[in-house]
Amino acid sequence: MAKKKKNKPFVRFLGSLVSFLKDDRFRYAMGIVFLLAAVFMILSFISYLFNWKTDQDFEWAKVFSGPDIRVENQGGKLGAWLSDQFINRWFGVVSFFFPGILVIWAMSLYKIRVFNTWKAVRNCLILIILLSITLGLVFGDASGILGSGPGGQHGYFLSKWLLASMGYFGTVFLLIICYTAMLLFSTNFLEWIRAQKNPFSNTTMGESEDPFIVTSKEHGDIPAEITDTPPPTGHTSDAPATANESPATSNESTEKDGVEMTVEDVSGTNPDDLNPGEGALGEYDPTLDLPKYQYPPLSLLKNYDQDDTTVTNEELISNKNRIVETLGNYNIKIDKIKATIGPTVTLYEIVPAPGIRISKIKSLEDDIALSLSALGIRIIAPIPGKGTIGIEVPNQNPRIVSMKSILASKKFQDAEMELAIALGKTISNETFVFDLTKMPHLLVAGATGQGKSVGLNAIIASLLYKNHPARLKFVMIDPKKVELSLYSKIERHFLAKLPESEEAIITNTQHVIHTLNSLCAEMDDRYNLLKSAQVRNIKEYNGKFINRKLNPNKGHRFLPFIVVIIDEFADLIMTAGREIEHPISRLAQLARAIGIHLVIATQRPTTNIITGVIKANFPARIAFRVTSMIDSRTILDGSGADHLIGRGDMLFLSGSDPIRLQCAFIDGPEIDDVTEFIGGQKGYPSAMMLNPVEEEGGSSLEVDLDKRDDKFEEAARLVVQHQQGSTSLIQRKLSLGYNRAGRIVDQLEAAGILGQFEGSKARQVLVQDEFSLEQILSNLS
Repeated sequence: MAKKKKNKPFVRFLGSLVSFLKDDRFRYAMGIVFLLAAVFMILSFISYLFNWKTDQDFEWAKVFSGPDIRVENQGGKLGAWLSDQFINRWFGVVSFFFPGILVIWAMSLYKIRVFNTWKAVRNCLILIILLSITLGLVFGDASGILGSGPGGQHGYFLSKWLLASMGYFGTVFLLIICYTAMLLFSTNFLEWIRAQKNPFSNTTMGESEDPFIVTSKEHGDIPAEITDTPPPTGHTSDAPATANESPATSNESTEKDGVEMTVEDVSGTNPDDLNPGEGALGEYDPTLDLPKYQYPPLSLLKNYDQDDTTVTNEELISNKNRIVETLGNYNIKIDKIKATIGPTVTLYEIVPAPGIRISKIKSLEDDIALSLSALGIRIIAPIPGKGTIGIEVPNQNPRIVSMKSILASKKFQDAEMELAIALGKTISNETFVFDLTKMPHLLVAGATGQGKSVGLNAIIASLLYKNHPARLKFVMIDPKKVELSLYSKIERHFLAKLPESEEAIITNTQHVIHTLNSLCAEMDDRYNLLKSAQVRNIKEYNGKFINRKLNPNKGHRFLPFIVVIIDEFADLIMTAGREIEHPISRLAQLARAIGIHLVIATQRPTTNIITGVIKANFPARIAFRVTSMIDSRTILDGSGADHLIGRGDMLFLSGSDPIRLQCAFIDGPEIDDVTEFIGGQKGYPSAMMLNPVEEEGGSSLEVDLDKRDDKFEEAARLVVQHQQGSTSLIQRKLSLGYNRAGRIVDQLEAAGILGQFEGSKARQVLVQDEFSLEQILSNLS
């Protein structure tokens, strides 16, 4: 114990040192130091080129000598010594690459990722060595120019050694091999060669001014004729196929440009839907537009270092004794008790004595909470699959579950799921992973500040760490305008939006309605594709498309998953009502098979927000802490969420019984680093564009103005006078029922006095004065 106490200050020192090194201020300061050092080295090297005769062989011991020793170098004695070391003694004029390396490091510290930092530094170092030897081979010591010649002493002596060992031609051949290897491994030279052979590759379609953009025709949908080389892919992943669209039947062979193909007829499938290039081109790869896309590394996330066990033996024994004592006060005897320690909650499993009724223990929930002086006590009676009763007790010192530890877990890394999501840890400290495609939609609810936003970020981060941009797109809807704004950086990789939307994160209610309607249209379009392909779901369809059994010229394309993230759903319902609920209900009922999945979050889990239709189609639900049992029943169809302790403590329901989890924590700066890493890579020209749905102009109601209500004119004068076109105003001022007032409003709309329905907002009054109104009324008479 004494050793541990002695080590604690040292451990704390190391922890503070690591925190200091990770601090953004230290990173920015080091970036400035690197930039200034690079400028100093460049000025010193340039000065040495003119004053090398005076400054060569300058010794380190003289750098800090008195003012009596002078040098000609503009960098002073330190600059003279550095220049002599790098240019004379080491690598010659190639040493000008070293300030460039410092600039690359500074850019990395400021997170300016124009290229891969480590790769660039490695290439610079290899080039310095090769160029130094080359200059030494060509110029030798050049009669002492710059001290030891343009290649420095390193280049001069190494070239002499190589000449003695391999001769002139052997040395030249070795250098050519080294330069060629560097060219092949450090550049895209091979891809450029392939592009010259394949006239339909992405690189021949034109070059973009932005180095991070893949330019392709109509977002990558590039038609091509059958060739003996694989065709490119597009953003919507429409694989190119033959231009020859003659009908294909069983055992039919076609020949074009010397390439023979046999097309096999699929029973029950329209031959026009088949791809004639199935056998010749091999499997289609939807990721080829971004072949060098790198998944975000786990190093971008923080690891909250804590001890595995935060519950002491004293706490366990104390809680056990109090539980036994409280139950004993009600004549409930316990045969056995077992504790399972979780990150936030400890589960005490008790085996009651024979003859004890479970309902009796369940009714003592508040009494046990009082005796333990703890909030968030939950009794599970009985635990499913076990002959025990569970009592969940919050830990005095809860442990933070980092997102890094969850994503690094073997369970998540090895998960063979379509859309794997790692949410947090269970009471037994196991990583909880589920497949969103099996849910198939997710409802997230909880009071303000209880972890709902962090839960959404954990869901999104899991999907980003596991999926390539070609197979997953997000539609993000954020009425608050701040919760999901960080994800705008990945617009050209993972986001989908309408062409008319300037921002990828949708915040305007009207744009939300248009987007949801376009998703419904996308759903219908995808079902038509599944029907023509004779498959039942997106997995079977994409499997056929990858195997080139579907013809892109007939409209077939690779279908990415679309995950719709909606934050503050309550605000949307209050603003637009049925215009939001109707497309949401359609998507929830039908979109599972075609790969569109909804994740809806709200902090107001009331029955007018989470309606019966929505609950029926969202069997998977996440409940963070809520303030009342009524809200808990709205989300989970039972109590429990009102007994949670907050700060990411949650219940996950996907079956009959909810599972208690501690949600993984991911902070704003971590999300910023992840999105910046993804956004800094080569992306598509724009976000995936959804097809807008044209709205029918005019009123959709058929109103006969010849059968106007008796109160029509009076209502018209009323709305023009108040400049407010609401049903409630007419109902209140004219003492009418709701249905009759609604019919009058429809008639006012048909007459051009009121505008169209705009959700919960009052209709716009199109007539500004009574004189104009009288003209309209006289025309109707």
